[in-house]
Amino acid sequence: MGKFSSLMDIIEKRKSIRSYKPQDVSEEDLNYVLEAFRKAPSAKNLQPWKLIVVKDRKKINDLAIACNNQTFLTQAPVLIVACALEDEAYGKMGGYMNSFPVDIGIALEHLILAATERGLGTCWIGAFNEKMVKDVLDIPDNVRVVALTPLGYPAEEGRLRGRKSLSEIVCYDRYTN
Repeated sequence: MGKFSSLMDIIEKRKSIRSYKPQDVSEEDLNYVLEAFRKAPSAKNLQPWKLIVVKDRKKINDLAIACNNQTFLTQAPVLIVACALEDEAYGKMGGYMNSFPVDIGIALEHLILAATERGLGTCWIGAFNEKMVKDVLDIPDNVRVVALTPLGYPAEEGRLRGRKSLSEIVCYDRYTN
């Protein structure tokens, strides 16, 4: 904490971490990142989410299998599972879709940036078998698993990934190629 001078510094420092030190995450740091998630905006402020904080080693091992055998997950002291309460989310975002994927995406990114600020590593996990994750954690049928992230102190720097230039992704006043 305190090594960043701006939000942009935190954004630039954030990398996907796939190797973790065998060190527990402090309750203070864990609560800090959970608060960041809690404070995120959601469509109509419905907050259609539930986080499962997993510290049980057997469950983390089982979840690594459910995440397409991503064994690096077993190194992390904590695995966070972001779930959506689909029936409680705003059902007509844009006039055609449920807001829960966007709501969870925003909130989980708040958590990830807060983790980076605290010197913790994360890695957005979207490759998983939802039924297997639900079975491991007793998640009801009407709840959707949207993403997972390990949480722990990095044992690596993480790879720098390139980003497209602004000119490739930004249009002004109308859509252009």
